[in-house]
Amino acid sequence: MADDEQKPASYEDLCANFTIDVPEYYNFGFDVIDAWAKKDRNKLAMIWVDQKGNEKKYTFFDLMRLSNQAVNICLKYGIKKGDRVMLMLPRTPEWWIFTIALIKLGAVYCPATTMLTPKDLKYRIQAADIRMIITMAEHADKVEEVREDCPTLAVRLMIDGVRDGWVSYPVELDYPAPCSHKLVNLPGMHRTKATDPLLIFFTSGTTGEPKMVVHDHSYPLGHIVTAQLWHDLRPNDLHLTISDTGWGKSAWGKLYGQWIVGACIFVYDIRGRFHATEILPLLEKYGVTTFCCPPTIYRMLILADLDKFDLADLRHCCSAGEALNPEVIRAWQEGTGQTIYEGYGQTETVLCIGTLPDMKPKPGSMGRPMPGWHIELHDDDGNPVGPGEEGRIAIKLDPRPVGLFSGYLDNEEENRKVFSDGYYYTGDKAYMDEDGYFWFIGRDDDVIKSSGYRIGPFEVESALMEHPSVQEAAVVGSPDVLRGLVVKAFIVLKPGYRPTESLVKDIQKQVKRVTAPYKYPRLIEFVESLPKTISGKIRRHELRELEMRRFMDSNSRDSPAVGEGGE
Repeated sequence: MADDEQKPASYEDLCANFTIDVPEYYNFGFDVIDAWAKKDRNKLAMIWVDQKGNEKKYTFFDLMRLSNQAVNICLKYGIKKGDRVMLMLPRTPEWWIFTIALIKLGAVYCPATTMLTPKDLKYRIQAADIRMIITMAEHADKVEEVREDCPTLAVRLMIDGVRDGWVSYPVELDYPAPCSHKLVNLPGMHRTKATDPLLIFFTSGTTGEPKMVVHDHSYPLGHIVTAQLWHDLRPNDLHLTISDTGWGKSAWGKLYGQWIVGACIFVYDIRGRFHATEILPLLEKYGVTTFCCPPTIYRMLILADLDKFDLADLRHCCSAGEALNPEVIRAWQEGTGQTIYEGYGQTETVLCIGTLPDMKPKPGSMGRPMPGWHIELHDDDGNPVGPGEEGRIAIKLDPRPVGLFSGYLDNEEENRKVFSDGYYYTGDKAYMDEDGYFWFIGRDDDVIKSSGYRIGPFEVESALMEHPSVQEAAVVGSPDVLRGLVVKAFIVLKPGYRPTESLVKDIQKQVKRVTAPYKYPRLIEFVESLPKTISGKIRRHELRELEMRRFMDSNSRDSPAVGEGGE
């Protein structure tokens, strides 16, 4: 566990001296949850609130007892170390209870969002050989629909009801098995090595079927960087990360690093229609001290009257998932007095590039490589590039950083592609400035090549976001006979604005003012919404494919929603 009295160090000192000790045997459930419970049985671990205002509080001692009961249930129905178990639950406390239980058991847990369709479920259960699924009554029909096509699925458990063929968590709690504090001695329990598989994340990838990302039991320790360094967490903090339990971000902000440090997590259980501004009174009422959410949420929060809320307890804010536009950072700082410390990582990593509290934030920059992570930018041939030059983000594997995934399950082709010559290639492109700060350009496939220029969509999107009418924007290359590709922007307008040709021209002028003129969007289309992955990332490939189909259709250029400006 973290040292309560540890003093903050400079970025340079951290890089020189920071280490994470990974023992041969490690288990987050026993070594963190149970350790805190035994150190202080009254230490608060979680405050849970739903949209109706219902509230529950859990100490580490509560979580130890409840997870031990859940381990006994899993053992009763034949789940053992190495079995793969899917958790398809919303932000209900049972998600944490069973996650901790599965970790203790040594089972490999697989988080899944409740938004999955039967087709999505079938693919995941078959691909990962899922043996057990834990979900709610309202989602049981989706499981039943595909059950006959999923022969490995031996156990189905619902946390809130009774149904034939299903294990009922409430019924099991009515007739509990003896709950032992010494689970490691029970039949079926085996110690976990740090190198044993811990979990499988299904990437929400912007193209193709999701890949299966495998992390081992050392992965929680990697999130010490995420929580202690980037979130700036201390043992008496109350931390809120906005994330669905089915996303990799839940591991970043709702579980591992926060509890290793000893902080309390705040959980807002969102089930129904959600408005981002619901978060603001909760930040005020509960005195949330550290806050992290994706750019999509920040873009909505800054539309509110932030002066109406007393956010005096809020001392540190972060964002990751996609690069954040500088205009949003400025608006949040004006409204709350807090800057937003950006960070970069993937489902495959913990936070590996970020802006730490002692570093000077550069709005729009991801920050600098984290302690323990040696990161370079390479050209297409694997050679390092200089400051200001575009390159592929390459993570050095010797020494292998704590928190980097083990590999993609059953996908040797993809493993060979991303692990090459002693580096892991993230698939993202960036450039580094003279101060060592990294600036996101885009996914490899997102970079637009137009009239000999290479244009990163994010820089154009950031310029678009500075226009007062723009709420969201996505930039792609649109096929053009003369130039090969031209820059096109899909824009969601803020309330009160309507699409006009004059607005198109004004937005184009705005981009020309703040970035190189050749990068401005020659085409602008106003849309009601942007296509996104389940985890909220913009699916630019869908927009590129749309443009290609339109290009093949001679009538597509007549769309009244599209405006084109001159040089």
